[in-house]
Amino acid sequence: MKRIISLSLLSASVVLQANETTVLDQISVVEKANGKIVKDISNEQIKSADLAEALTKNISSISIVRRSGIANDIILRGQKKDNINILIDNAKIYGACPNRMDPVTSHVLSNNIESVKVIEGPYDVENFGTLSGNVIVKTKQPSKDLKAEVNLGAGSFGYKKASAMLSGGTDKFKLLVSTSIEKGDQYEDGDGNDFLEQQLEKGVMTGNQYSKSDLEAYEKKTVLTKAIFNITDDQDIKLSYTANRSDNVLYPNTPMDADYDDSDIYTIGYTARDLGAFSKELTLDYYYSHVDHPMSTKLRNSGSEKYMTNHMKSSIWGSKLKNSLEVADSLVTIGLDTSVRNWRGKKYMTSSMTGMQMPSFASLDSTDTTNKAVFTSIEKSFGKLDLEMGARYDYTDIDSINADKTDKKYTSLNANIFAIYNADENTKYFAGIGKSSRVPDARELYMGANNDLDDTKNYEVDLGFDKTIGNFNIKSKVFYSVLKDYIYNTGTFENIDANIYGLDISGFYYMNDKFSIDYGASYQRGEKDDSAIDKDLAEIPPLKANIAFNYEEKNSRYTAEIMAVDRWNTYDSSAKEQELAGYALVNLKYSNQLHKNFGLTFGVDNVFDKTYASTNTYQDVTYVETGGDRVLLNDPGRYFYANLKYSF
Repeated sequence: MKRIISLSLLSASVVLQANETTVLDQISVVEKANGKIVKDISNEQIKSADLAEALTKNISSISIVRRSGIANDIILRGQKKDNINILIDNAKIYGACPNRMDPVTSHVLSNNIESVKVIEGPYDVENFGTLSGNVIVKTKQPSKDLKAEVNLGAGSFGYKKASAMLSGGTDKFKLLVSTSIEKGDQYEDGDGNDFLEQQLEKGVMTGNQYSKSDLEAYEKKTVLTKAIFNITDDQDIKLSYTANRSDNVLYPNTPMDADYDDSDIYTIGYTARDLGAFSKELTLDYYYSHVDHPMSTKLRNSGSEKYMTNHMKSSIWGSKLKNSLEVADSLVTIGLDTSVRNWRGKKYMTSSMTGMQMPSFASLDSTDTTNKAVFTSIEKSFGKLDLEMGARYDYTDIDSINADKTDKKYTSLNANIFAIYNADENTKYFAGIGKSSRVPDARELYMGANNDLDDTKNYEVDLGFDKTIGNFNIKSKVFYSVLKDYIYNTGTFENIDANIYGLDISGFYYMNDKFSIDYGASYQRGEKDDSAIDKDLAEIPPLKANIAFNYEEKNSRYTAEIMAVDRWNTYDSSAKEQELAGYALVNLKYSNQLHKNFGLTFGVDNVFDKTYASTNTYQDVTYVETGGDRVLLNDPGRYFYANLKYSF
């Protein structure tokens, strides 16, 4: 079956076969066996701009951390925040909020994304701090041919969206401009309760309740611009700028909301190919990003004539020089990588009557994390055996402007080896072993206590196979991860030793030219090595299974998706987690290419209006509490949406 089926809940679990036609960059040995990909996100994931939700639907080993109607976070293999390395067009961006209101996934919108590649495990030496995996986001690329697209979308709970894209150029110069705006009201859970009604039902204290019932949940605007200049057939320069503007984002089960969340990402890259015997490809990349994020109690019933604001800012610049060459039938890559991350914040009170701001004090003293590294990797084939190995040496300084805070220095040597044995064209076995690390961030070191933390080390083994029998494919893998000096929040941040292990099964079945099935399931467990209270590790989601049924007829496509999650009854009560009920969701989608220029999509998520909570209450995030228990936020109930697209 040559045509590409709809990429629904599990389509990212489809293996990256060597004979698969793809427009993505050259796939490495690790990516062939250990990678998952979600393609054509801008066209397929049109329900909302939330990347976290799109990834959760498409990859069984990723779970959502829902905090609001938008700007949600992800857990990959039982880990999140800095333990996952998320790159947007090879650039890094770090959210400014210590309470994870603005995770990396919130700074790029699905309508601008071409594909997302997820590589699980410590098999990356090119980027700083890849502990449990990589999420590599590739946004839309300019084309020489003139192309345009306009989308108009609407959905339940007051959701409205409009986006437009224009691209074109010549053989030498190509340009793309994409822009969007969307907004939504407070969603309702399966019981019909919006954010304020959930607060009231759960007995949230009056001071943490919203002061009005008709508040919008969020508004987001974005602009993406890209340019490619082909100097010669073998040299090009790429430029990009992404702007994200989010306003009045509500977070009902935390004490504050985001007044706004503004981010900018700038990138410039130079590539030269076939420079001679010592360079097959030379690349030089530079990026800069920053986030401006004030959060406040302005929308709550504070009971006073003033409200609190915590104004946080984050920025990072980085550059990488990388050269690849062929040596004795091997592809050898060597490179230099450096970056400087700054994080700072201040708190202040503001008069509700006059808007006058009172004197501020530091919530986080300005802190720089400076990394310098050298890395190398080798890819080589020995008959049926494909081998990739790599190593990276990091030197990192963390310096606070506050002389009372202890500056930190970290050095680490990370390495890995990954192998694929191609038994035949339909069968492959793969295995990897590696070590990676990540340093603590400024919040973990300096916010509140002056914590003396070591960097976290991950020692991991992965084993698996990939088998295709006719039109049926199955891919299965197991992993075991030993975490030394794992940075964990037990009320204050401390280093603990722990382990995480799990199983992942995914695949597809093409029944005929019209009907196909995607499926996947993931299971993880996490345990602390030594604990007198609770040995269970926090944020380890329960068994999750996805299955999608796809039917195509001429210009129409029908998709029925089921996502089932087991009861979350293995949790860390000492870290303020709690038991969550299991649930199963059914989603339906229909799309029709009405005309060569017009496409229409209808869908309904959570068809049976299930009331459920997907996200636990690990104390790494500050939640509001009632009676000593942290308040859970229910996920959205039944959600209808429609999208009309015009393109040429």
